[in-house]
Amino acid sequence: MDEKRALALLAKGKEEGLAWVMDAYGAYVGAVVWNILGRTMTAQDAEETVSDVFVTLWRNRAKPRPGQLKGYLGHIARSRAINKLRQAGGDLALEEDFLELPGEGPEALAEGRERDEAVRRAVQSLGPPDSEIFVRHYYYCESAAQIGGRLGLTAEAVRQRLRRGREKLRLILTEGGSMDETAYL
Repeated sequence: MDEKRALALLAKGKEEGLAWVMDAYGAYVGAVVWNILGRTMTAQDAEETVSDVFVTLWRNRAKPRPGQLKGYLGHIARSRAINKLRQAGGDLALEEDFLELPGEGPEALAEGRERDEAVRRAVQSLGPPDSEIFVRHYYYCESAAQIGGRLGLTAEAVRQRLRRGREKLRLILTEGGSMDETAYL
């Protein structure tokens, strides 16, 4: 079976179509959800959210089109995971290891942690609401409109703050002298 056939079955209310989609995209949906919830919620919460994504797909089974299913599922997964965080009163504070990147050895890992810590401190130094805007946009994948609605700003104001914030971060991170200007920005 392929995506087009699975979507046709799904649109007709056939469970085989949903089963194929879950097999084909279950890991992807799980990864999207886990990337948002993994550091703050339990595995059971993540599994529940993944299930909610596929229930939402079933309820809206006529909406996705062939070639757009992965993006559609990713959007639902991000939305459901963010909603789960909101329901639980998820804290948007930067965690110590939230920007941790894998290295090739102990030395690379230590250097990576130093860079990650520098970025974390730099983002925090932007202060509210800019640091929250950065976390919401780059970590929680919220759009400028979503962030603006939450913070009482227009989407354009959020985009301007992101642009200005990137410039500030570039200055903060390169003035220290040890950071390559293109490392994160």
